[in-house]
Amino acid sequence: MSDYYNAFEMSPVPTPGPDAVPPELFRGIYGMPAFVTIPTSDLAESVDFWVRGLGFFELFGIPGRLVHLRRWAFQDVLLVPAESVPEQPPAISVSFSCVLGQVDSLVEACRAVRPDSVDGPRDTPWNTRDVAVTTPENARIVFTAAKPFDPDSQEAKNLAAIGITPPDLGRDDNVEHA
Repeated sequence: MSDYYNAFEMSPVPTPGPDAVPPELFRGIYGMPAFVTIPTSDLAESVDFWVRGLGFFELFGIPGRLVHLRRWAFQDVLLVPAESVPEQPPAISVSFSCVLGQVDSLVEACRAVRPDSVDGPRDTPWNTRDVAVTTPENARIVFTAAKPFDPDSQEAKNLAAIGITPPDLGRDDNVEHA
């Protein structure tokens, strides 16, 4: 048995492309492999922003104690009450995948709820389009959408320079990066 497998088989992130469709919101219950806990001094305001601006939904809540939000599978956020929140966003950020077709609507929705909450979108040297959002809790959330891979692009050259090449070059990526 091999210790390696195609992780894309279990990922909800679709293959990048101009027609990539995001997966449905995932309402099932599972053991969360990772999640983010964000303290908030106004639970109702935070839930409103995360739902209307960022496209999450409330999976469940414990009144006054916790709201469990989710988008796609494995994109879980727990909002918990706190006396106060930091005055400035921290240097650390949390990133969530999206598809290119969601970037503009995400920017518009966030700006409709909090006009100064969005930075970007920006294209990155590693072939994504990213939008940084500052939430009411002063959390820095980045939505990142993979762009279609163009083997002749500068981004492809950037990736190749650090040893990341497209899988269709006949190399077993698991062996190369193991």
